[in-house]
Amino acid sequence: MEENCQQTLFDFLEKDKGAAEERDSGLRLAALEEKCRGCRLCALRDGCTQVVFADGSPRARLMLVGEGPGAEEDRLGRPFVGAAGKLLDRILEAAGLKRGELYIANVVKCRPPGNRLPAAGEVEQCLPYLKEQIRLVDPPLVVCLGALATRTLIGGSESLTRLRGRWYKIEGRSYKPTFHPAALLRDSSKKRPVWEDFKEIARCYKQITGGG
Repeated sequence: MEENCQQTLFDFLEKDKGAAEERDSGLRLAALEEKCRGCRLCALRDGCTQVVFADGSPRARLMLVGEGPGAEEDRLGRPFVGAAGKLLDRILEAAGLKRGELYIANVVKCRPPGNRLPAAGEVEQCLPYLKEQIRLVDPPLVVCLGALATRTLIGGSESLTRLRGRWYKIEGRSYKPTFHPAALLRDSSKKRPVWEDFKEIARCYKQITGGG
């Protein structure tokens, strides 16, 4: 009986500690988001409707990083809610991953004109926000969606086609590059490799979280 009571107390304290850490992380991310909304370091903010900071849990064990907001994301203020986002949702569901448990962000937080790729200078100015998001959320697994996110977070000069399919250990985290969902809408031949990537991502995620 005593052991059961001690275990119950331990579980309660651990749960309370986890809740406190989540609140702290959430508050720090909220402060970072406020700072990001006031940013004028590049010209992108002047041409978009709003800043698209992130979506998901501040204590996520898996983070997804895309390139930049599109028109629908700019309208709604959330990442990955357009056609590519709906495809991503289907991939996550098929892999047994719950979007609400993950943390989703982009390299740049403001929509580039015409949905073009962010320029190098725009990425450079916005990168500190992304790095701070990664630090505060502290996910052990990070998925880079597309070549820009891969170059930004993993580096290297090889093509995404050559880089994908394996994990890269950087500063204690595991990074996995794969194709952006928008690329799948243009080229259906990329669907199979992305599905293979996400099966592996889901397997590693469940190992870390103690899932099935």
